[in-house]
Amino acid sequence: MTTTVVIGGSFAGMTAALEIKRKGKDKHKVILIDKSPLFLFIPSLIWVPFRRRDIKDISFRKDTILAKKGVDFVNAEALNVDVKNQIVTTDKGDYKYDHLVVATGPKVKYDIAPGVAEHTHYIGTPNGAMKARTALEEFKKNPGPIVIGATQNAGCMGAAYEFLFNVEKWLREQNIRKKVDLYWITPEDYLGHFGIDGMPMGESMLKSFMKMFNIHYRTQVGVKEVTENKILLTSDEELPFKFSMLMPPFIGVDFVTNSPDLHATPTGYISVKDSYQHVDYSNVWAAGIAVNVPLPFTPSKVPFASPKTGYPSDETGKIVAENIIRVTEGKTKLKEKAWGKIMGLCIMDCGKKEVIIFSDHLFKPRNFAVMIPNVIYDFNKLILEKYFLWKTKNGYSYLP
Repeated sequence: MTTTVVIGGSFAGMTAALEIKRKGKDKHKVILIDKSPLFLFIPSLIWVPFRRRDIKDISFRKDTILAKKGVDFVNAEALNVDVKNQIVTTDKGDYKYDHLVVATGPKVKYDIAPGVAEHTHYIGTPNGAMKARTALEEFKKNPGPIVIGATQNAGCMGAAYEFLFNVEKWLREQNIRKKVDLYWITPEDYLGHFGIDGMPMGESMLKSFMKMFNIHYRTQVGVKEVTENKILLTSDEELPFKFSMLMPPFIGVDFVTNSPDLHATPTGYISVKDSYQHVDYSNVWAAGIAVNVPLPFTPSKVPFASPKTGYPSDETGKIVAENIIRVTEGKTKLKEKAWGKIMGLCIMDCGKKEVIIFSDHLFKPRNFAVMIPNVIYDFNKLILEKYFLWKTKNGYSYLP
């Protein structure tokens, strides 16, 4: 029997573990190690600060799902891996493997600039989203300027854009919009770059949104320092604020950086082939955010990263699973699809409105790419959320 250990239980890890077991059946033992027993639908965290969702609405226990599908779940923190002896060390013991899948997700680099951690909010975690909710409730009693955006080296610009437009909608609902100067700051070369070199009509569409909603914006800027009520940009402009949400950059988790055998990049990511097989080890694989994704372009002024969203994470989990099955069956031809060749599929919420973003490839060159605005209601975003929660709760990892 082949034993595969999967580190991480979010989009990529859950998909990889379930698919390996589904395809390998009794010939494969699959162990998923994660420090949280809960699966969280991270894209919906943008709604938590506005009480459109509670954490319980977008999370559920994954251990019961995995058990039903024959995957062993270990509720532990993975500490490091000895690649030569094929042993993963956790805070609850060691685990031997034949194949290792690193699907650990990110660590947030809050110290990207002085004061970011202390004076701004981050809505990418349940705790951060709830803190933002509390802060906004306090803010509406005495409103003032708001600054939302991303710092230098950030890659998750899409979620920050979504939060921006949801804040604008919330301000109008609270009847305080006229009291608030709303600012957007981003290291992107232009509005709608998204770390993928933009989409057709994307920049002009977002410029029209900014004008329509009276949002001031600054592109090609980073953050030098944040004080209690001001953000100093790399352009030396100072922006006052009473509430701020910034997306810091992602870096590799401690498990990766504490495992020198993995030969991680300086930012803690794992370099892989187009099959998502480690460049140095044939039985080590990476999926999702843990994968090193080099930019196919050079930022003009301020550095930023490529996005690593749920769809490509899910896709890379499937590719890794398929390739592990092929290897264990003695096949030499592996499935290959570089990160930038994965289809681009995203629905950006714009405050009960949405923009559907679709392309045949994440990175250029593309044969097809389109952005479709829906100003009526964000029903596609809601359908996607319901579908993915249903799919994951039932362990239907093979579905798109």
